[in-house]
Amino acid sequence: MIEELLPPSVAAVESFADDTTDTLFPEEAALVARAVETRRREFATVRRCAREALAKLGAPAAPILPDPKGAPGWPPGFIGSMTHCAGYRAAAVAPGTALAALGIDAEPNLPLPDDGVTALVTLPEERPHLAALAARHPEVHWDRLLFSAKETVYKVWYPLTRRWLDFHEATITMDPASSTFTARILVDAPFTTLTGNWLSRDGLLVTAATKT
Repeated sequence: MIEELLPPSVAAVESFADDTTDTLFPEEAALVARAVETRRREFATVRRCAREALAKLGAPAAPILPDPKGAPGWPPGFIGSMTHCAGYRAAAVAPGTALAALGIDAEPNLPLPDDGVTALVTLPEERPHLAALAARHPEVHWDRLLFSAKETVYKVWYPLTRRWLDFHEATITMDPASSTFTARILVDAPFTTLTGNWLSRDGLLVTAATKT
């Protein structure tokens, strides 16, 4: 699924089930030593996906450890992104010579939990847009797709700025005809707009964007 949204320079690997064997490096295992088994398997599976994607590009296997903000640390010369939700894990990587940053995200095709969450992740001007989309295309939960798009935008933003980007600091417009989205950044930034792709399939919403 996710590879359909990314350019040829990106290697992507996904999984619809967790690994039953432990493939973690000791440094990674230490991070989830106290975690419940489901969390440990999720953590291990998405890192196995990342290592398989890196191997496609000729990178040796190595630990993928989070920085203080939780962003994955990639081997020198590579950039990437990881995501996981119920029933889906994926990683995408690219040479740093091909792209400056990339982001991917996956969510269940379900509405956001409640109005409080919707208010937290959307801007007032985005809500009429979401309502209009929902009226025309009710098979997609547009509030959750917008949340996913903002997560993807952040994953592109953070490696380039090393700064937090709040949900209310970017506004998203969805195009159902082209299955794309456009983000407009509302704070000082190295880029003011970012265009990404999205897909709704098999109960999942996936989004991806890249920056050269």
